[in-house]
Amino acid sequence: MGKNNSAKTNSKGPDTSGIGSLNLIGTGTVIRGDIETAGDIRVDGTLIGKLTAKAKIVLGESAIIEGDMFCQNADISGAVLGNILVEDMLTLKSTGRMHGDVVTKKLVIEAGADFTGNCKMGDNKVKTPNVSVKQEQLANV
Repeated sequence: MGKNNSAKTNSKGPDTSGIGSLNLIGTGTVIRGDIETAGDIRVDGTLIGKLTAKAKIVLGESAIIEGDMFCQNADISGAVLGNILVEDMLTLKSTGRMHGDVVTKKLVIEAGADFTGNCKMGDNKVKTPNVSVKQEQLANV
């Protein structure tokens, strides 16, 4: 068999930048551990651990997060049992349940949402701090 010269190969290895990527954790999936992504992520399942995204986190109505979240923007329709640091805007939808502290620049809470915790709002100058800085900010709320 002859070699197919039209096939392209990536000599640099897989693209690990994650920019523009969309990750999905489906309904019925349970993950125990921390997740970090450079792209967007949508969770409809359960995560027991920390969730970090450099872009947007979307939690569907069936989502359950038991741990802290760090991201640029977030839309929450499910449940969060932990603290959240959002660099820009956090939207808690009417079906959302949040039990923990929030640090964000902008906050939208729809009628019917359940939010129990402290909230610190304003300019969040921290662009991409390490986790210990984020946790320290949340602890000081």
